[in-house]
Amino acid sequence: MVRWNRNLSFIVMATALLLMLSAGDAGAAQEGVSAERSAARGQETAAGAGRAAGRVGVDDEVYNSQDPADSLYRAARSALNRAAFQEAADMFREVQRRYPGSDYVGKSLYWGAYSLYRAGGDSDLEAAREMVLEQQEEYPRAARERDSEELEALIDGKLAELGHEEAAARSAERARGDERARGDGRAQGDACPDEDDDVRLAALNALLNMNAQLAVPILKKVLERRDECSVQLRRKAVFLLSQKRSDETVELLLDVARNDPDVEVREQAVFWLSQVSSEEAVDALEEILNTESSVAIREKAIFALSQHPSERAGSILRNYAGDRGNPLELREKAIFWIGQHGAGANSEFLRGLYSSMESEELKEKIIFSVSQMGGAGNGSWLIEIALDESESVNLRKKAIFWAGQGGASMEEFARLYTSVSDREIKEQLIFAFSQSSSPDAADQLMDIARNEPDQKLRKKAIFWLGQSNDPRAADFLLELINQ
Repeated sequence: MVRWNRNLSFIVMATALLLMLSAGDAGAAQEGVSAERSAARGQETAAGAGRAAGRVGVDDEVYNSQDPADSLYRAARSALNRAAFQEAADMFREVQRRYPGSDYVGKSLYWGAYSLYRAGGDSDLEAAREMVLEQQEEYPRAARERDSEELEALIDGKLAELGHEEAAARSAERARGDERARGDGRAQGDACPDEDDDVRLAALNALLNMNAQLAVPILKKVLERRDECSVQLRRKAVFLLSQKRSDETVELLLDVARNDPDVEVREQAVFWLSQVSSEEAVDALEEILNTESSVAIREKAIFALSQHPSERAGSILRNYAGDRGNPLELREKAIFWIGQHGAGANSEFLRGLYSSMESEELKEKIIFSVSQMGGAGNGSWLIEIALDESESVNLRKKAIFWAGQGGASMEEFARLYTSVSDREIKEQLIFAFSQSSSPDAADQLMDIARNEPDQKLRKKAIFWLGQSNDPRAADFLLELINQ
């Protein structure tokens, strides 16, 4: 009975100890997993037509139960809502055929055209165009002018994709825009003509599937504009231009990057230069990186260079990262992107650059970047940093953490634990052991819990063993309790 009470007291004490340690180590458990990978801006797609189609429509639909076509029109709208596009188109046609005097005829022409557009066949699109033109001419108030013209532009865009030359020419004309539309917008109190932009954005989307010879001159005209009302068009045009390979592509993107008055348009031009795989693009990006005043645009140039496979692009980034005359924040960006490419030249460069770095922030970036490259050589280098007592404790702890994340061997960590005397470094190593699923890591924690002279470190090891999934951990803790 006495033996049972003695064991019970140990259990109670051990439980209390674990609870206290749990409270004390909650912060440690959260340490270090915030890597600074910044996602590249999500690339645009050719989904503009889908966006536009989703907003084409008549607001505030009003039904008239006294109209003889009411039930048929409602049934057609119901079919459209179910995405039964061919069925809906047939019923909208029936409204016009059976009830030519109905107030629903104009709206049926519009929605019938939309249904056929969504059906998407060659003959469907030609019929859809005829219907929307009839609606515009005979029933102009059945739909908002903006919606009707945008639907027409979407239909022409689809026809152009199918090889219809006349539809392609109409799409090109819309994309160019006209001075009258822009002038009318400015005449009305300098308001931008949003309706016109909607139509031309739909037309610009149609250019994506046209050949470069037709599309690039149109995009060039759009990008030459400098008025505020064309900003959205220019942003879209930059993306479309990047998808067209022509002798002018790099020249035009570079001109936009240098001269467009809208910062975002300029940033996007630099970003999309990353998709142009040519030495000419690398030349342009190097020039931007070395001459541009905007930090944001230079950041885009660094990213764009990191995406180019050429050795010269990598060399430009390495030179930029090592130049003390460049801004600290941009050198950090260059180091980060260098670390995303595990080529031998990049790994050796970063390890060699470390000792010459004048700021701890840059050293931290190099430690992180080297850890992302993987490889036994990089893991051993991080262990060397952790061993170096001339480095700050913070950097040594960072090196241990990222070495653990990069897959450094538990054997190296174990040798490091016996080689250092600083308590903070040993605590960081205990944490590194706790994050590994290797049985060797659990062995190290049990050895520390059993033999470490420093009681605080033993408690740390016991705490992390309590969080371990190793099946031996429970038996080991019970053995400690029963001692």
